[in-house]
Amino acid sequence: MFRHIMIPVDLGHLDKLQKALDVAAAEAKHHGCPVTYVSVTGNTPGPQGHTPEEFKSKLADFAAVQAETHGISAHAHTVVAHDPSVDVDDKLLAAVEEIGADLVIMASHPPNVADYFWPSHGGSLASHASVSVLLVRDN
Repeated sequence: MFRHIMIPVDLGHLDKLQKALDVAAAEAKHHGCPVTYVSVTGNTPGPQGHTPEEFKSKLADFAAVQAETHGISAHAHTVVAHDPSVDVDDKLLAAVEEIGADLVIMASHPPNVADYFWPSHGGSLASHASVSVLLVRDN
């Protein structure tokens, strides 16, 4: 049914993504399709890499570990943004088209009052993507 799964990841918050990562791996096995782990970074040094190239390497290593751990085909796709905190929603939406994903599986926090003022990244993606989006709560 699905041919390519995209899962957005934040390398700085992997502890909050495990359930979504497991769901994506299970779906990839079920459908016999690859997973592409997508992450957005900036041009400036950060805790996950001093350069976009270093960040890209860390994401590729992460995808390789996921592939080996779960026995799936996995790829990494790094997106460089001028201001990741502002551009992340648009960049993730563009990545869906760039990589040809037809399913996005994404970790999301439980709804709270702040969502009325600042919608979640998952909610934004689900509202605007032309493909199916599965939001996974880690609770």
